[in-house]
Amino acid sequence: MSSALTDLFPLPIVQAPMAGGVSVPQLAAAVCEAGGLGFLAAGYKTADGMYQEIKQLRSLTGRPFGVNVFMPQPEYADPAAVDVYAHQLAGEATWYEAELGDPDSGRDDGFEAKLVVLRDNPVPVVSFHFGVPSREVVDALHRVGTFVLAAATTPDEARAVERAGADAVIAQGIEAGGHQGTHRDIPETDGSGLGLLSLIAQVREAVSIPIVAAGGIMRGGQIAGVLAAGASAAQLGTAFLATHESGANALHKRALTNPLFVRTELTRAFSGRPARGLVNRFLREHGPYAPAAYPEIHHLTSPLRKAAAKAGDAQGMALWAGQGHRMARELPAGQLVEVLAGELATARASLTGGGVL
Repeated sequence: MSSALTDLFPLPIVQAPMAGGVSVPQLAAAVCEAGGLGFLAAGYKTADGMYQEIKQLRSLTGRPFGVNVFMPQPEYADPAAVDVYAHQLAGEATWYEAELGDPDSGRDDGFEAKLVVLRDNPVPVVSFHFGVPSREVVDALHRVGTFVLAAATTPDEARAVERAGADAVIAQGIEAGGHQGTHRDIPETDGSGLGLLSLIAQVREAVSIPIVAAGGIMRGGQIAGVLAAGASAAQLGTAFLATHESGANALHKRALTNPLFVRTELTRAFSGRPARGLVNRFLREHGPYAPAAYPEIHHLTSPLRKAAAKAGDAQGMALWAGQGHRMARELPAGQLVEVLAGELATARASLTGGGVL
């Protein structure tokens, strides 16, 4: 990573921004205080909601932190396909005694208003998901002293991140939990993404900017592995989802290691965009039929997911998780960072000493 960005946080550990109420200020602050880079997630929040969380985080830590923003999505959804899916979900609405959401609730997530907040009240780091901002947006953030990152799932996407002037690329492997950061949502490529180590190798040859590796990382030894492969830092999401400070629902946290949920799968069932979650009843029954329609499907299923959580039914929730979910540790976030740092140091010493990682 560029020396200036490395100076922002002592450890090469980044807490992934997890939208939907998981990446609360308390979580980000604990990670920052322990020497990592904590992140807030602005996705699904208003610009003012994002600003209020930034203010709260600043009251909890004086260390640098990041804010993640979703890129606006093009209108590609087929309204007829969304209507068909809504009819399919009628039984779920009856079961949970909830109304389906309005699929046309909004598309851009307040993107421009959030950029105004981030320019007027600069934060140390901003990352983007679901695409790349324009060079003008990146330059504006640079002018106020903000480091800019963007996610990529292919070498071509990484090149687009570099062309936009970003300071680093987040290379997201197929193992990652939650939404894949693909720049173009093409159904034909569902499930065909690159594994993290292969992606790092290809992105290294494609761009000259630093790489933050993301996808299935749960242990310090894995951090050592991606650093040895050419990344400058590792971004972990599922590992922090189970921590004490995480805002995830308790059912979601327990599901990570619950024997009932043995595997993950990429699905459009909950949001209309590929996202990796624990395989539960809702995913099995509706995943094969969910159309490519984001954020329409997200808005449509939102009341169902909330009703399932209120009913204590994990089988109807979006249980986002990476492939390493069974390695989750229920620890305070700061302690988890310390444990990861210790494991990283041990793995590096083993490598230096000629041992086997």
